[in-house]
Amino acid sequence: MKQFTFSMGGEAGYGIASTGFIFSKFAMRSGYHCYTYLEYPSLIRGGHNVFFTTFSKEKISGPYKTIDFLVALNQETIDRHIENMSKGGLVIHDGALKLNLPTGKSLHYIDIQFMSLARGLGAILLRDVVALGASIALLGGELKILDSIIKEEFSKKGEASVKANFEAAKAGFDYAKKHYSLAVKHILSPIKTSKKMIVNGNEAVAFGALAGGMQFSAIYPMTPTSNILHVLAPLQEEHKFIYKQPEDEISAINMAIGASFAGARSMVATSGGGFCLMTEAFGLAGMTETPIVIIEGMRGAPATGLPTWTEQGDLRFILHAHQGEFPRIIIAPGDAEEAFHLTMKAFNLADKYQTPVVVLIDKLLCESFQSFAPLDSSKFKIDQGKITYDVINNYQRYALSPDGISLRAPAGSGNHVMGNSDEHDTYGYSTEESETKNAQMKKRMTKLTACARKELIEPKLYGPKNAELTVVGWGSTKGAVLEALKQLPNVNFLHLNWISPFPTESIAKHLKKAKKIVNVELNYSGQLGGLIAEKTGIKITDNILKFDGRPFFPEELVAEFSKRL
Repeated sequence: MKQFTFSMGGEAGYGIASTGFIFSKFAMRSGYHCYTYLEYPSLIRGGHNVFFTTFSKEKISGPYKTIDFLVALNQETIDRHIENMSKGGLVIHDGALKLNLPTGKSLHYIDIQFMSLARGLGAILLRDVVALGASIALLGGELKILDSIIKEEFSKKGEASVKANFEAAKAGFDYAKKHYSLAVKHILSPIKTSKKMIVNGNEAVAFGALAGGMQFSAIYPMTPTSNILHVLAPLQEEHKFIYKQPEDEISAINMAIGASFAGARSMVATSGGGFCLMTEAFGLAGMTETPIVIIEGMRGAPATGLPTWTEQGDLRFILHAHQGEFPRIIIAPGDAEEAFHLTMKAFNLADKYQTPVVVLIDKLLCESFQSFAPLDSSKFKIDQGKITYDVINNYQRYALSPDGISLRAPAGSGNHVMGNSDEHDTYGYSTEESETKNAQMKKRMTKLTACARKELIEPKLYGPKNAELTVVGWGSTKGAVLEALKQLPNVNFLHLNWISPFPTESIAKHLKKAKKIVNVELNYSGQLGGLIAEKTGIKITDNILKFDGRPFFPEELVAEFSKRL
């Protein structure tokens, strides 16, 4: 088995997302690597929800479109997803619903009485858990592993909730074992493996912020980053930071700037729409040289766009938001593990270079669960850069320096500190003198040069050095491309984590050696490709672009790359 994809679909309100997480956790606890991708509409109630969990003995980096095992809780699931079933795939359904079940592909249909079994337990809303138990039985999984996960997930809701969910799972498990013993595939039988955890991008960002020494956060909820605040808010006392619930995104970033001005490591998180409201304060942080970390989760756009779907359309926006110019550091994780480490690093970068740092993620990364070795922050050390809490005679907050970084004294240190949004002299007093403007502008922009020299992580090349085709991408496209490379040994992949400062020399060095180049992005105009042309002079004319809100799947990339080979 290279990989196996399990999917469950149904109407919103029946716990599809939580069931998907439990199944992923079950696969991981059974020893397998897994990746879970969720689809749901931007409706308060109703609409079609579905999850896809791909698991394997090998590492899985992205979502697969082909389904091997489908749980259909309604007709819409059949209508939407049956065409993606693999030949000989298994579909389980409730015969009482009398669904229209297409023939073809040698599909195997199994009737599990979800509704009847759930109704018999007096808990009709738990039909998804009945289906989960039946699925695990048919895949050769062990009920005791599911039992332990149910206890973990529902213990906060009380013993009655734990008991009801376990009884529902056991009912489905026993029914499948009794009536379909010959259909059992031992695909999820437990195997011995190294210890793993399962985490999505939002959780990884939250954990990275805690490990990075965050002391203040203000987050207005907005898809797809809302879960960052859900993770952080209950942990204030344990981790000794302040979470403030703001009334809107403008308040959020201004609160964070104020906290940072007082010396606290501060963070905000939002989506592209929320960041639109933050852009005025974004420039304020740049002008006043105030450290701040901004998490920006991209989704379908413009305007409200596709609120619960993914896109990579904000790269140029983040690069040029706010009027004029100021140094901004932009980093883009490719998966949850990178999100953890780069969020930690973002806090050091913000403090050391006294400027805003944006961690650019997207809905796919934010909400998709992936298994990793336990996240480790033991090698990380907090570095606040040039900061003092001592009283200094004739202190100058914006003193000129070769690397563009002045000694920072937070408000309350006893020094005279000014945060002036007008152009200012070395003390912070407003000025319109040309010499001072030139000196301060050069000082600020020099920070990017210093950052590039000391901090820049070069793009990573995956696959053989001398490949027939070189794929270029950034952010969450990493997962699907790496999965595609498993089937195409003559293709390599250049993945970027750093957007600003841009790794110009390294990019140029790799691309000048490439025989054929294709750029892969989730946007309409190939924004990274344009940036590469701007910075290196190398124009990539071949682009694989997608902007329908759905991520790239390995199957479609294999087909596209194969055409170019």
